Amino acid sequence: MRLSEMRQILDGRGIKLTKSLGQNFLHDANQLRRIVELAEVSKSDRVLEIGPGLGPLTELLIARAQEVLAIEKDKRLCEILRERFPDLRLLDEDALDYLRRDNTDWHDWKLVSNLPYSVASPIIVELAERLPRLMVVTLQLEVVRRLAASAGNSDYGVLTLLVQLHFEPREHFKIPGSCFFPPPDVDSSCIKLVRREAPLLAKKAEPVFRKLVKRGFSQRRKMMLKLLKQDWPGDALHAAFARVGLAENIRAEQVDLPTFVKLAQMLT
Repeated sequence: MRLSEMRQILDGRGIKLTKSLGQNFLHDANQLRRIVELAEVSKSDRVLEIGPGLGPLTELLIARAQEVLAIEKDKRLCEILRERFPDLRLLDEDALDYLRRDNTDWHDWKLVSNLPYSVASPIIVELAERLPRLMVVTLQLEVVRRLAASAGNSDYGVLTLLVQLHFEPREHFKIPGSCFFPPPDVDSSCIKLVRREAPLLAKKAEPVFRKLVKRGFSQRRKMMLKLLKQDWPGDALHAAFARVGLAENIRAEQVDLPTFVKLAQMLT
């Protein structure tokens, strides 16, 4: 879909895009192809697309995948999508609300989306816990940096750990603002997240892991041990830190994923 086509459709229907919904539509054909190729979409794949907009990515996904499920919040755009793709399975929903109440098994699905930037992080965290095979998503560059970060990096934090517990960040590439309509105020990038072959942590310990991570980063500049004492007995924490070889004055941003996993196992 060319930029001229996007403008024509929107102008013809009197549709003004809404900044609060993160409506910056990717129209560059080369970038759209790169996204689909990065996701390695084939006829055996079931693909979830969140925020399809006018459907430039949807069109490529339908041509390559076995099944595409699209979730679009804007009713005006849903009308256009139904006209363009009569056979598309389309939900007129708030994607985050839908995912939080839905009980679909996403294990065999791929997420391939240009996500609305305003809700991208919670959507990724929500889906990461539901374990799709793969997530290839276009996001703000700063969010991609957080997803790909490692301990000791200023971008490393809660989002990093909640997603990397289940997914390995692979390659990513920047997308110029000129490839979007209208151009966003932030830099953009597409990242590939691949589900880990084997879980790092037993399911029963995951709530403890999430609690550890969120509490540990609740005040980044404070010692992690002091923060964790709000939720766990001091004796148990001192013993766990000693067993994993953590200094008691360490901050959460210096603690890597495997060590957080070990702490969660010990405190479960």
